Amino acid sequence: MGFEYLKNKRILLVDDEQEMLYMVTSILKEEGFTNIQTAANISSALKAADSFHPELAVLDVMLPDGNGFSLMELLNKKADYPILFLTARGEDEDKFKGFSLGADDYIVKPFLPRELVFRITAILRRSYKDENPFVKLHDSEIDFERAEVIKDGKHIPLTAKEHELLSALYRSAGRIVTIDALCEAAWGDNPYGYENSLMAHIRRIREKIESNPSQPVSLLTIKGLGYKLIVEDR
Repeated sequence: MGFEYLKNKRILLVDDEQEMLYMVTSILKEEGFTNIQTAANISSALKAADSFHPELAVLDVMLPDGNGFSLMELLNKKADYPILFLTARGEDEDKFKGFSLGADDYIVKPFLPRELVFRITAILRRSYKDENPFVKLHDSEIDFERAEVIKDGKHIPLTAKEHELLSALYRSAGRIVTIDALCEAAWGDNPYGYENSLMAHIRRIREKIESNPSQPVSLLTIKGLGYKLIVEDR
């Protein structure tokens, strides 16, 4: 099984240096990671955690309104997901403190981009090793790694936007994903004005995954809110 599906995981980067945030974001995007949120201090990181729901956090130790260790403890109270420290603080005492709090890894700046990607991928593989990129629906199956739908013995390719939308829906399978969240997943930081395009893409996705697209049983419309994906094996 490949691990391309891990690149859809939501990653929160916290560092008070904008150049560092830009550099790490660029490194990850070049490697295919698609869901990245940044924050420059503890306050904004906590707000981002509430709305973005990260699946991995990369934290600096030195922050303007506290430190990464206390931020990690606050984040852990909200949800349980892996933490990696990326910091100039390389003293043994700092490393020990990070690991004793439950950090999954600790990288000291300066770092090699390839090493950072390797460490992040390794953490995600360990943390989400049971996740299956092959998903069974009521009338079809989705192979996220190959970007295709299997229905009635036929392999139907997904477009990039359809893949992004289905990935966002699958990450919250069984729960409502708002129209704004889906537009942002597919069209980036300025998703406004894409509602009609979203509806068109949803219609085409239903034609691929549903036996009767006019009466969907897997991709449901939640009127006034968004959409919900119902899977058989989650």
